Amino acid sequence: MHVYSDPIGSAPIRQRFCMADGVELVGDVWGTADRPPALLLHGGGQTRHAWKRTAAVLARCGYCAIAVDQRGHGDSGWSSDGKYEIDHFANDVRQLATSLSRKPVLIGASLGGMASLIAAGEADACLAEALVLVDITPRIDPVGVERVRKFMAAHINDGFASLEEAADAIAAYLPHRPRPKSLDGLRRNLRRGKDGRYRWHYDPAFVHGMSARADRDREARLAAAARRLQIPILLVRGGSSELVSEDIAREFVDQLPNARYVDVHGASHMVAGDVNDPFTAQVVAFLDTRPTQ
Repeated sequence: MHVYSDPIGSAPIRQRFCMADGVELVGDVWGTADRPPALLLHGGGQTRHAWKRTAAVLARCGYCAIAVDQRGHGDSGWSSDGKYEIDHFANDVRQLATSLSRKPVLIGASLGGMASLIAAGEADACLAEALVLVDITPRIDPVGVERVRKFMAAHINDGFASLEEAADAIAAYLPHRPRPKSLDGLRRNLRRGKDGRYRWHYDPAFVHGMSARADRDREARLAAAARRLQIPILLVRGGSSELVSEDIAREFVDQLPNARYVDVHGASHMVAGDVNDPFTAQVVAFLDTRPTQ
């Protein structure tokens, strides 16, 4: 069992990855390339900085942790045609994974989990050593999904006059999460326009492209991809998740002999952001005890 203390180690190294369609992704790398890689993919609307503490711990536990801004998010490039289908994200995961010197552990939250599941489950050859899905399964609660979408779209055009105003919006959306004393972390998830207003650090076209029909089609595809996987799978569910109920989680793992799930109490859909240390401990414990190929 790995033991760690200070979760924030040395600063990561910035790295850029050029995708097949020309979109450049920006990532942070903790640890050296000779270590087993762990590729971390954030959820929709987030950035690579959501993984900072987890990635630092993984590096201290002997991994090379690579946290990437997905296309249309953070410092990464936007799709030139404004399209953000799940295949775009899955193809990026597949290209990133195959560019590494050895098969990575894939750790994906929400959108990142769906992209990782499709990338690995539909690959012709084994793409990853293991898969960690963070509060995402093929079937998700449509009421919770709609709540997430409404929050992401609420200030997409007008933005916020200040960081404090953005923090107020987050506090109203996530009342269970303690309001941070510093707004430095929030600053990384916003970009300031020429008009002086702050807007979320993602392409508005990403939100406009979300649809209920895509959700229905995606559920069957994700379920089929999951059934094809033979690698160890861990589902980390937020104990108070608005997207993945306990029944949905049990239904998912009961169909897959290579999968198990854990609840993280005190967390909603954004598990790593809500209670990072318990979340990271569950991931490390899974990686320590998983069967190796």
